[in-house]
Amino acid sequence: MNTTVLKGNWNEQKGKLKQQFATLTDNDLMLEEGKQDEMLGRLQIKLGKTKEEIHKIIEAL
Repeated sequence: MNTTVLKGNWNEQKGKLKQQFATLTDNDLMLEEGKQDEMLGRLQIKLGKTKEEIHKIIEAL
């Protein structure tokens, strides 16, 4: 997954993630320039999934 995919329709993907995982907050899903790895790390901790699993979830949206 590249950052262009995340940036392109992130607001839509963010909404879908929040529907799928009710425990996620806007702060968990904040995507800032250069901080993609930090956001993915927060998602790994919050959801108890590996980085690869997080990538697959986002790509499947």
